[in-house]
Amino acid sequence: MSVHNLGFPRIGKQRELKKHVEAFWRGDINEQALLAEGKNLREQAWQQQAEAGVELMPVGDFAWYDHVLNMSNWLGVIPQRFRHLPKGLTQYFAMARGYQQQGETLAACKMTKWFDTNYHYIVPELEKDQGFQLQVDDLLAQIKEAQQLGHQVKPVIVGPVSYLWLSEVTGHGDKLRLLPALLEAYGQLLQHFAELGINWVQLDEPALTLDLPVAWRQAYEQTYHHLQTASVKILLATYFEGLGDNLTCAVNLPVEGLHIDVVRAPEQLISVVDRLPRYKVLSVGIINGRSVWRADLRQLLQKLKPVYQAFGDNLWLAPSCSLLHVPVDLELETQLDTKVKPGLAFAIQKLHELSALALGLREGEAQIADQLAISDQGLQARELAVRPVVQKRLAALTAQAEQRSQPYAERAKVQRAVLQLPLLPTTTIGSFPQTSAIRQLRAKFRKGDIDLTQYHQSLQKEIQFVIQKQEALDLDVLVHGEPERTDMVEYFAEQLAGFVTTQYGWVQSYGSRCVRPPIVIGDVERQQPMTAGWSAFAQSLSNKPVKGMLTGPVTILQWSYPRDDVAPEVSAFQIALALRDEVADLEKAGIHIVQIDEPAFREGVPLQKAAQAHYLHWATRAFRIASAGAKPTTQIHTHMCYSDFNSIIEHIAAMDADVITIESTRAKMQLLAAFEAFSYPNEIGPGVYDIHSPSVPTADDIVKLLQAAMKYIPVERLWVNPDCGLKTRNWEECELALAAMVNAAKQLRQSIASTPVGKQAELAH
Repeated sequence: MSVHNLGFPRIGKQRELKKHVEAFWRGDINEQALLAEGKNLREQAWQQQAEAGVELMPVGDFAWYDHVLNMSNWLGVIPQRFRHLPKGLTQYFAMARGYQQQGETLAACKMTKWFDTNYHYIVPELEKDQGFQLQVDDLLAQIKEAQQLGHQVKPVIVGPVSYLWLSEVTGHGDKLRLLPALLEAYGQLLQHFAELGINWVQLDEPALTLDLPVAWRQAYEQTYHHLQTASVKILLATYFEGLGDNLTCAVNLPVEGLHIDVVRAPEQLISVVDRLPRYKVLSVGIINGRSVWRADLRQLLQKLKPVYQAFGDNLWLAPSCSLLHVPVDLELETQLDTKVKPGLAFAIQKLHELSALALGLREGEAQIADQLAISDQGLQARELAVRPVVQKRLAALTAQAEQRSQPYAERAKVQRAVLQLPLLPTTTIGSFPQTSAIRQLRAKFRKGDIDLTQYHQSLQKEIQFVIQKQEALDLDVLVHGEPERTDMVEYFAEQLAGFVTTQYGWVQSYGSRCVRPPIVIGDVERQQPMTAGWSAFAQSLSNKPVKGMLTGPVTILQWSYPRDDVAPEVSAFQIALALRDEVADLEKAGIHIVQIDEPAFREGVPLQKAAQAHYLHWATRAFRIASAGAKPTTQIHTHMCYSDFNSIIEHIAAMDADVITIESTRAKMQLLAAFEAFSYPNEIGPGVYDIHSPSVPTADDIVKLLQAAMKYIPVERLWVNPDCGLKTRNWEECELALAAMVNAAKQLRQSIASTPVGKQAELAH
């Protein structure tokens, strides 16, 4: 019986990867230095896993930006616009971030969510006649590195069918037509592994847990019959959901091993045990790779004993999925509440849990008495912090509380009268650059070098600076810039009872962007206003409307580690009630526009259709609980980004936000195609430039995108804004891009003013 790992956090214990990569982007270190730092990080990760008991080491899970982008690079899937760039990191990062140098501007590849997680991957761009040519020297070098250190290596790569499923083909061609050529490349790659003495390779196929069309299910059979001649053993890894209707297909594929997620889908364990031939390896994902709560080792041992009896040494133990989605090491958390900490486990601790389970199965529970005691203590630390007042308020909610007092058509008239905005109003999504000065200020306050009064005075100066910048740019709706917020979720969690936050609980969201998800420990309650003071101060500095900025209940929950013993909708509704009170306080402070961001709304949709209706019902309800108490004169905005929203557009409409701002630049407004078949009733701001790229758009670029948007959205209901917040950009980029955006809006207003469409829009507006 082997203990193995599907993948390990690549960022390092203290975000070392982020720091090295950003230094390279700034030009502070060269490529050779960056490569050396990456080698050190990989060696550290392998050592940490080995010490925790991992016997079969994942190699290939390290990525400078994204593991799907790695796969594209290894397969030679380089879009035409990047092929003239020097191969290596220059080309690689250009695909991820875009490229702007010496007058040449290249748009980045599209980025979207990795299944139902907050991790973003770079979408492969395929041509209709795409060829595949391996360039895997770096991957093979990593395998040799690990072997030289004495590790038994298991390469980990994205499987061919999932890779195709996640890709986009130019001109919307049939992706499956490319499968034969793709399989030839995979076959060559597996042969390279064999030549290095590799015994097992892990092919990640999370798409096999989806509701697949027949042709795609058949593609799995075609794929693994083709690859069965490889001289390595294949462990086909599925995760994030159960196999569902694909169970028969999965257990009959000609592979040597199958990994299943029995955390997300515990019911599938018995079905797979009954159906999988005993000569195959069954890898059971028994420890939750997406949660920070400790496991109940006694319960899991009882669940695994009959499986061990059935499969013997062909039973492998692993996390449910890659540990990419959890922080590295709990031991760094020296300031966590001592009542809470025993109930938690980060990546390293989860691997120790796996090793304990394996030892307990092999040699009996007596051999792991200490680990079982730690597990028992962890369960005691998970006692729910109950707040009867919150539960009583939630129970008293009525359907009327979830409805605005007036329908959108009536609200829009009074809002336009109050706000007096032009056609194509310009705004930003909320955050402005988090400069080194802001971060240093925060550090000084945490260390006690400055007191609360000095800290607030410095933040007010930053807000004043941001307001002046926006007025100079002539934006129509302003924001305060959020200098007081480390993160759009963490900030609220720090102020809401029922959460705890960490010091070093970093996980990767995309590229070098890392977040520290808070942890829900009990009933959630707002104890005082959280944002109203900052928004009121900002509004006092300008005659233009300033948006109040809140993070929505679904996003706060999705981007935290929730309780796994509390229904998610319960926590979401409690958070929504807290935000409802905050909206009321913002109104009292003179704020007429409140943005309640829900970028995680789409990512939370269950992967299989059978469970989607329930989620969409409660997620929509949570937003309405948070927003519906607003006055008709208060314009409610929401923001969503980097997901495919077309399939749930009617549920987004049911949220009844007055304005939705949505990412659409990397997809070149393709997301708006949903509005051809669905008449979206309210206002919308499709993002007109990509903030995740350092490339600065021109006014002409933005005009073209707005003209494309006008094909779907009446101009009187169209807003102009970036794709997302500007926190990760610098001020030079922001000012140039926003100036282009404002100029584009003014040009378009002028060009349509005398047209019938423009006159009609002005009347409607």
